[in-house]
Amino acid sequence: AFMRAMILAAGKGERMRPLTNQCPKPMLKVFGKPLLEHHLIQLKKAGVTDVVINHAWYGEKIVEYFGDGSQWQMNIRYSKEEVGALETAGGIINVLSAFNDEPFLLVNGDVFCLLDYTKLTFNVNSSAHIGLVKNPEHNLKGDFQLVEGQVVLPKNTDDETYTYSGIAVLRAKLFTPYLHHQGPLSLGAVLKSACQEGQVSGQVIETPWTDVGTPARLEQLNQQAQENGFKEI
Repeated sequence: AFMRAMILAAGKGERMRPLTNQCPKPMLKVFGKPLLEHHLIQLKKAGVTDVVINHAWYGEKIVEYFGDGSQWQMNIRYSKEEVGALETAGGIINVLSAFNDEPFLLVNGDVFCLLDYTKLTFNVNSSAHIGLVKNPEHNLKGDFQLVEGQVVLPKNTDDETYTYSGIAVLRAKLFTPYLHHQGPLSLGAVLKSACQEGQVSGQVIETPWTDVGTPARLEQLNQQAQENGFKEI
């Protein structure tokens, strides 16, 4: 079981405007609760006790709402960033010491997926184990291929590809080559490079998944929640 997790919540949510003009994207509500709160509930169910949340754009609203996490029986720590300064991998490197070299769960604050995190089967030899989903309309080309549990970069255009779900299990060693990197660094770039060295395992997530990237997708998600009753989204 994983004890620790990080939720990425520092993005500015440009495509979500005007909803994000004065609100961090992961605080937008799905079925009456901020996206971030759904993540915390799922992490808690999976036995996670310690969470680090990075924030930048209107991040004080996140801190104000969740505090130290005691209301959710969790310990929450925060990593405050300048807007746009670090990007996803940079934000993780900033707090790596919090994870004591143990594998930790990573969740993008702006995806919605009621996945049972205990179903992620981390491969002890990997630096990363990533959740993949069928390609959504906004990423039909996909990012990665999955070959016998190993994640590789697509070579031919007709290879079946998948999209990175924003849910992963990572180890600190994934970032070793980048510890002295200056400036922003994206997790996508780090994962692609690690793939080429056979360092990334993966699995396909069948649980319904939404990248809540635009107001239309948020509305659609809330509509589904309304129609299906929240449990079945």
